[in-house]
Amino acid sequence: MKDDCAPKDDFDLAVIGAGSAGFSAAITAAEGGKRIALIGHGTIGGTCVNVGCVPSKTMIRAAEAVHGAQSAHRFPGLKGEAQVADWAALVAAKDDLVSTLRQKKYVDLLPGYDGVTYLDEGPARLVEGGVEIGGRKITAPKVIVATGGRPAVPDIPGTPDVPTLDSTSLLELERLPESLIFLGGGYIGVELAQMMARMGTCVTIVCRSRLLPRIEPEVSEALAKVLRAEGLTILDGVTYDAARRDGDRAVLTVTVDGTVRDLTADHLVLTTGRAPNTEGLGLAEMGIETDRRGAIKVGDDMATTRPGIYAAGDVTDRDQFVYMAAYGAKLAARNAVLGGSERYDNAAMPWVVFTDPQVAGVGLTEQQARTAGHDVKTSLLALENVPRALAARDTRGLIKLVADARTDRLLGGVIMAPEGADSVQTLAMALKASMTTKALGETIFPYLTTVEGLKLAAQTFDKDVAKLSCCAG
Repeated sequence: MKDDCAPKDDFDLAVIGAGSAGFSAAITAAEGGKRIALIGHGTIGGTCVNVGCVPSKTMIRAAEAVHGAQSAHRFPGLKGEAQVADWAALVAAKDDLVSTLRQKKYVDLLPGYDGVTYLDEGPARLVEGGVEIGGRKITAPKVIVATGGRPAVPDIPGTPDVPTLDSTSLLELERLPESLIFLGGGYIGVELAQMMARMGTCVTIVCRSRLLPRIEPEVSEALAKVLRAEGLTILDGVTYDAARRDGDRAVLTVTVDGTVRDLTADHLVLTTGRAPNTEGLGLAEMGIETDRRGAIKVGDDMATTRPGIYAAGDVTDRDQFVYMAAYGAKLAARNAVLGGSERYDNAAMPWVVFTDPQVAGVGLTEQQARTAGHDVKTSLLALENVPRALAARDTRGLIKLVADARTDRLLGGVIMAPEGADSVQTLAMALKASMTTKALGETIFPYLTTVEGLKLAAQTFDKDVAKLSCCAG
């Protein structure tokens, strides 16, 4: 409850940013009986609900519906057709969903926490003893910075002069474009590129290395094959030379295998990463260190290099996922004002790329495991060996597991499958429980499920699962 005798601008904790991280920190502290100033930074709700996870995933599902009808012929005797009949109506439905969730999961929550005072009076700046906002001093002995991030703009000559989009403005287009060039092969780029291609747009992806460069190379190669089969053009290992405008269109000049090429499209879509929102916060003046991207450096306790100031979410040098932002913010609040001594732990953190097939993983890649000094063994299972995939007549994908050869303990894995996102948590729990490949392979799994592929992949370390009868393992 609020203390009516307390000074109006005096709080136990100030939280800058009202997205998933900011709300997580504020709610955690409020549940501990503290008084919190939750200071708005951008639209309430932050990236995920407004311009990130929610709008992109509903549009991706819509594109999957189109593709699902068009690919019905994989079953003998079926034929299906689908296309975008009203792009504007699809975008409007997306906007309605965003507005509904923003209201329900953010705005409507505030009255339920008496300890939280929401302030949205202009840009916030860190000062001695608290935060300054709109010329007003908010006094708080502890502060959590959770200002999030935004799409990064690549340093390519000519880019400011050509028609460009980012992951936000792409989903706000009033008309479906005829052609797009996506810069970057990270998870945002591949998700949105496949979605737009399925909507009927001619799509080219250009990237400096390969698709999803931080994951297993077998998966990167398999995903590129899937996307090319759907008609996307993928140019990897390119150098971005320059961009220029040609009438209403964008021209990107790249070098591929030593050859200079001009690529033309309605827009360039800038999906080359994200930048932290740190401008104007006064970080340098407060002695808060940042990395080369400008992200705030935090320790495992989520503390910055300035005592009393913590940070969480996309503004930091930690994992750029909404659930990890909320998790880190909860730790920050507990450590800042609730006497906690908790440490950030992402050893069993699952991640998902919402392409189709989905790509999901947890733990170490093979290369990371070797770098960490493990004697590594791996198993690689094509979906042709998973009964669920055969029954669905969709064997696009694979499963790779990484383990310590000496102890047999699982170290990590990745699932590329149409239902991989809903299967990876089983692998995350296996890693959290320090399971061995033998234990996972002997665990009972339901038949004709995608997650059964994990059992088969674990058995692949020691046997040829193609020689097993159904459920015999």
